[in-house]
Amino acid sequence: MARGTMSEDVQARIKQLILDRGLTPGDPLPTELDLVALLDVSRNSVREALKALQAMRIVEIRHGFGTYVGALSLEPFVEGVAFRAAVRHHQGESSLYELMEVREALEAGLIGAVARGLPEADLMVLKGLVQRMAEEARGGEVLSATDRAFHLALYRSLGNHLLSEVLDAFWAALRRVREDLADVRPDPEVTYRQHAEIVDALEAGDGERAVAAMHRHFDGIRRRLTAQSQSQSQSRSQQQTQP
Repeated sequence: MARGTMSEDVQARIKQLILDRGLTPGDPLPTELDLVALLDVSRNSVREALKALQAMRIVEIRHGFGTYVGALSLEPFVEGVAFRAAVRHHQGESSLYELMEVREALEAGLIGAVARGLPEADLMVLKGLVQRMAEEARGGEVLSATDRAFHLALYRSLGNHLLSEVLDAFWAALRRVREDLADVRPDPEVTYRQHAEIVDALEAGDGERAVAAMHRHFDGIRRRLTAQSQSQSQSRSQQQTQP
């Protein structure tokens, strides 16, 4: 069996072992030697498989302590999407715009359902985060941690944990690429007002207004990305025409 195929086979068998034993994040896996015996493969094959699974956050190798079931987070997905967008952006493609459109489609498509049944406790959390944005805006910058907390809290009432993770993954991927590419920072006062408008619509139980407010929020991101893309296109054109 080819090395790549062997490693993939061992990875699949370790994942099946996790399922068969009902293991959850943080639970210990059998030792390396035990896995060699259980799977009837070489120690190198086990090590290669574990390293690959660690990169996917499926297992966590704690040197000197053992191997455990990992956090099973979407971090590898975020890294992949962010790097893909960055590479294509440098090639002159509209990858950031596309990433933003995916996130907008998800959030605007769900906000109406949130408006129909937002619990009072979640509304209070969102109001508190908007108030924090107002205070941060007066200081000159709405922190990314506050924005992230807002968007996480926004869809909590839907009770879909995978959905929350996917939305947060797209938030993180877009933020990471924009920071790496030195995207123009938004006006903090505008950021605060846009989020406040979303919460006002939710408090009124007005789904259509909430959807419109969400689209206006993304319009601001859209304008900045468009302006940045045009500026970079002009810069490339000038470099190409220079002798």
